[in-house]
Amino acid sequence: MSFDDLTNENIMMYAVKAYDKPSCVMSEFKDDMKKFNYLKRLFKRYRKLCEVNEQLVLNHIVVLYNVFGAEVVARLLFFKVAKDDYSALKTYLLFLSCMPERVKGIKGHDIVSSDIPVDMKIAEILRTK
Repeated sequence: MSFDDLTNENIMMYAVKAYDKPSCVMSEFKDDMKKFNYLKRLFKRYRKLCEVNEQLVLNHIVVLYNVFGAEVVARLLFFKVAKDDYSALKTYLLFLSCMPERVKGIKGHDIVSSDIPVDMKIAEILRTK
């Protein structure tokens, strides 16, 4: 199976293949995958209500990077998160020095970092950290 382009059909297989946790059980994998949905909800809440729990977002992203690795997490995050939330996501990834210049193969497109603006409100919050 090719993972050059992530789609709804191959996303779970890509995640399973990249999961870097020796001797894990399926429930641990599922718990880690839920973090993508938590992040999706946190970003949506920020977009709708301008409320953000920056520490929780950072914690989820760091855990995901630890078990999946940098390239895989960037691809999975941009696949899972709504386009409207890319700016917020990019800002967190820049803060963690994890934002790649290009995220390849997301639903038929490459995502170029320079095409996504930084969310200045989140940037200001993170600067105080």
